[in-house]
Amino acid sequence: MITHIQGKLAEKNPTHVVIDCNGVGYMLNISLHTYSQIPDAENLKLYTHLQIKEDAHTLYGFSSLAEREIFRLLISVSGIGASIARTMLSSLTPKQIREGIATGDVALIQSIKGIGAKTAQRVILDLKDKILKIYDIDEVSVSKGNTNKDEALSALEVLGFAKKQAERVVEKIMTNQQDADVETIIKQALKNL
Repeated sequence: MITHIQGKLAEKNPTHVVIDCNGVGYMLNISLHTYSQIPDAENLKLYTHLQIKEDAHTLYGFSSLAEREIFRLLISVSGIGASIARTMLSSLTPKQIREGIATGDVALIQSIKGIGAKTAQRVILDLKDKILKIYDIDEVSVSKGNTNKDEALSALEVLGFAKKQAERVVEKIMTNQQDADVETIIKQALKNL
C-alpha cells in the first residue's frame, strides 16, 4: 500500500493534484479541505489511500493523517463510497465531521450534498463508538445536557404545557445550571410556567 507521496507539485486543482516523484507523475484525488491546506510551494507531501477496483486503481490524497483516518472510517460505512466521503470532507472539516458524528448531529451530516436522512443516521450509528474511542471524546459531556433537557421537555409536554413556552423556560434553566438533572429542571420549570 502507498502510505504517502512526496515530490514536486506539478499540477494543482480543487479536485486533484499531480505530484512528480523522480519523473513519475501521481494523480491524487483530493477534497476541498486538502486543497485549501496545500501551499503553493514546489515540494509537497500528501498522505494517501489507494483504492483498488476491477477497472481502476485510484489514489486519494490528504493533507493530514486525521483527514485520512476520517475518510477511511467513512468509506467503511455501507452506502458511503469514496466520492461521497470526499464530498463530505469538501463540505466540512474533519473536526466538524468528527464532532457531528460524536454528538449524533444528523442535521449536520445530512446537510452534505448527496446524504439523506437514512445515510446520515447510518454514518452516526456505525461510527459513533469508533470515533469516541479513537479520539477519546467524552460522550457524557457531549450529550448529558441535551438528554436531560429533552427528557424534561417531554415530561412538561405530557403535563400539558405548550412546547415553545416550555422550551424557553428550560433554556433559561439550562443556561444557569448546565449540570441540572431532569427532576431539578422539571421542578424549576413548573415554578416558572
